[in-house]
Amino acid sequence: MDGFPILSLMMAVPMAGAIACLYSGAAQARMIALVATLVDLVLGVVLWAHFDQSGTAAQWQFQEYAPIFGRFAWALGIDGIALMLIMLTVFLMPICIGASWLAIEKRVGEYMAAFLFMEVLMIGVFTAQDLYLFYIMFEAGLIPMYLIIGIWGGADRIYASYKFFLYTLLGSVLMLIAMMWMVHDAGTTDIPTLMAYNFDPKIQIWLWLAFFASFAVKMPMWPVHTWLPDAHVQAPTAGSVILAGVLLKMGGYGFIRFSLPMFPEASAQLAPLVWGLSMVAVVYTSLVALVQSDMKKLIAYSSVAHMAIVTVGLFAFNQAGIEGAMMVMLGHGLVSGALFLCVGVIYDRLHTREIARYGGLSINMPKYAVLFMLFTMASVGLPGTSNFVGEFLSLMGIYQASSWVALVCTTGIILGAAYMLYLYRRICYGDQKNADAAAMPDLSMREVWLLAPIAAAVLWMGIYPESFLSPMRSDIRALEARLASAAPAGDSKIKMGPAIPAAEAHHEEASAMSHEEASGEAH
Repeated sequence: MDGFPILSLMMAVPMAGAIACLYSGAAQARMIALVATLVDLVLGVVLWAHFDQSGTAAQWQFQEYAPIFGRFAWALGIDGIALMLIMLTVFLMPICIGASWLAIEKRVGEYMAAFLFMEVLMIGVFTAQDLYLFYIMFEAGLIPMYLIIGIWGGADRIYASYKFFLYTLLGSVLMLIAMMWMVHDAGTTDIPTLMAYNFDPKIQIWLWLAFFASFAVKMPMWPVHTWLPDAHVQAPTAGSVILAGVLLKMGGYGFIRFSLPMFPEASAQLAPLVWGLSMVAVVYTSLVALVQSDMKKLIAYSSVAHMAIVTVGLFAFNQAGIEGAMMVMLGHGLVSGALFLCVGVIYDRLHTREIARYGGLSINMPKYAVLFMLFTMASVGLPGTSNFVGEFLSLMGIYQASSWVALVCTTGIILGAAYMLYLYRRICYGDQKNADAAAMPDLSMREVWLLAPIAAAVLWMGIYPESFLSPMRSDIRALEARLASAAPAGDSKIKMGPAIPAAEAHHEEASAMSHEEASGEAH
């Protein structure tokens, strides 16, 4: 694969498909979009198969570089973290096209083109190695989602699309100003170079806050989360799947790629701010989810709570926390997407998302009830499913940093079990009070084919998480080493003998780890 531009090809395929969809009829556009997303999925599998996971290879693989003008360049490359998020993207996209097969009847060509264009931009975000190229991809991703919500959404789609666009755009203006200052100071737009560059600690605070304004909205973190429930409720089913599955993960990716490695001192100083906002989000949005009567709103608020577990894991400043945050992002991308598909299945039959209109669906829809149960249990964090691994690692990581934060976040997970099991009981158990709900047919073969791959992936991640952790491990260790000198001392660490400063302790741990690895290689 050396020298082959596979990353550019993965962006070119959906771009060509998007252009073809604009000039095709409805039936042809559906088929073109499905083929384009499946080709990208195959290319993603090839990318994963050829990715060197040994830990001895260079951090950045499959690099491409072509100067455009000035410092701006078409610079692409991935590490293990980007690889996993790209795989999540290309895995969910064909499922989104399949979910839209019958649900979208007007302007089908434009709809499919918007989805394919969004795939180009999402892959671009995870592969960009030029600062300005990242910004363009990051912001341009707003446009197709804005159109998907605003044109094919529900009754209040205009309000929801404007709110989504304005919230996410506003924070990014500050990020652009910070980027311009960074390029002026460091003299480069190369992201790997900037990740190793030591900015003035006094300036880092301001740069960190500028990036935080963008990434916090994208996650979304409390209190700038209010655009998410509206966007989810009004978006078509596939729009909700890709919004929860991939677009929210761009905020977490931004923290991993920019905030933590580029501004380590500022990240350490402001970690309590992130912990505080995350604790409020975990508890508050879980309680709000508990009283929702709309299925989509309930799952949307649960997304805010789950993404708060991501932020506390990332700002735990240790390997367990960061690995856990990545696994929560991957697991949540699968599970939340599947839950929105489950909502879409019964919405297509009854055209309502009101929980009270259903009940007893396990009687007339047993296949649906089984799959919905699996995804509910995965959302709760049942051992053997995807979310358990990530939540366990995240909580273990944050416990090393702060036992109080870990305690509060654990109560949020308990509340998560309450609202998800309460939802499942009201939908699938109990008496069948409404004849129209009792008459709904079970899953069609198309719907089984949409949900079964996600079910398999959820179980795969829960039973054998090492296959997902292995590509990321060396990159996470490199990030932890970068953060070691700045990481705050944890309140739950039991120290024997005289207190050791945090920087020295981390340095000794890193040295011990490198000695162990060196001796292992020697043997």
